[in-house]
Amino acid sequence: MNEKFQNDDTVLLREVEKTLVARRQAGLEGLVGGLAAVVINTAPEDLLPAAEELLLATRLRFEVAMNDPLSDDAGPCLLLRDGHGADFLLKSRAGDDNPFDLYNKGAKNQGRQQARLETFLFTCRDLDRYVAIQKARGVIFATPSPLVTDAFSFIQTMPSIHTGNAVGLIEWKGRPGTYFHAGSQSLALSPLKAERLWQRQIRGLDHVATRVRARQRDAAILEFLSLTNYHFDFAVYVESLNSITNVARLSAGDYAQVFTSGIAAEAEDAGPTERFIANYGVRPHHLAFGVSDIEMVVAGLRAEGMHFLSDLVGSREEGLKQIFSVMSPQTMLVKEYIERYDGFDGFFTKNNVTRLTLATDRQ
Repeated sequence: MNEKFQNDDTVLLREVEKTLVARRQAGLEGLVGGLAAVVINTAPEDLLPAAEELLLATRLRFEVAMNDPLSDDAGPCLLLRDGHGADFLLKSRAGDDNPFDLYNKGAKNQGRQQARLETFLFTCRDLDRYVAIQKARGVIFATPSPLVTDAFSFIQTMPSIHTGNAVGLIEWKGRPGTYFHAGSQSLALSPLKAERLWQRQIRGLDHVATRVRARQRDAAILEFLSLTNYHFDFAVYVESLNSITNVARLSAGDYAQVFTSGIAAEAEDAGPTERFIANYGVRPHHLAFGVSDIEMVVAGLRAEGMHFLSDLVGSREEGLKQIFSVMSPQTMLVKEYIERYDGFDGFFTKNNVTRLTLATDRQ
């Protein structure tokens, strides 16, 4: 009789150590830095509404509209940034060739197959060396060689079979954060930004959580560690919901990459994470923004018409408060707002993770 599959941190940690040793021996340590940007694709008609929704719900500001700076695709791209965290490149693919299409299928996202956070873009201090090493290790990139411009060099992997996401690497040639280059064209697109006092309480991107299948949890984390200089930090198990929240960080205080999966693949009650994947496919579930005065921010967002999946969870005594919005129909992403109190460095608490995971079952 075959035993049912179940994730085990003992197995994962052993493989993490092997991955980090191999990374060091390959000469990759120190080549990849922090998160520079996230790249989000939308349907053409959703590009401006998606930008305006993000601009209202965050501290992000619109900087420039241009043709996609990271590819030869002629589609439009909007650069949003807040100066506190990763930039946002919000684009709409012009052609029908979509390498992410395979991962955008689910029972509930029919008609929204183009909407996705597609690429996590990290800085790289020597892209040619990085690409040579990774090709020798069997990594497949979306293009034979980097895109070289006067402002940067860029390459990205093919979408992962485990997460449906790509990892991009960018080496700046001049001022970091310059996406507009000699081949770029300015476009006459200008999303509106509604200025609100409570927006000043929102900081940059804290983490993004991607939902992956239970059997692919270890592979997804190990693949990400092998492509970046991140380290696996910890996992929070919520047995009652068949869920694990896994956290990888470059260092304490940096943007974190989060993976949420099931514990068991054949659980009688699949749980919210596995049900989400059945409904929407493997994909990033939410964008989390750090905030100060979360009550003020949530009240302001409610007044603007934002709906939430739950009330605020947590407390100052527990160290943090969090809340999830409903999913954006333009981007298929939930927004999380998180306030950590008094130097709290635990990142999450099991109580909050449990309540937020349960709330996502309402999607």
